[in-house]
Amino acid sequence: MVLPEDSSNPIVEALNKINESLEENNDVLNRIAKHYDSVVPVMKRNADRVEEVQTEQDKTFPEQMRSIFAS
Repeated sequence: MVLPEDSSNPIVEALNKINESLEENNDVLNRIAKHYDSVVPVMKRNADRVEEVQTEQDKTFPEQMRSIFAS
């Protein structure tokens, strides 16, 4: 939104400041979204790996206990 720059109307000045603030906020939100999109997939992949290892350990635990107490 572009309003006349040469106007000394306080309403025009306020609207220009609001517009600038909205643009700055959009820039910040876009940076946050890019960071989120780069970090979350890695975190999800790592969580899946941990869960897979834990599941595998849960499966082998009874076998380990049997080998400890086997005569």
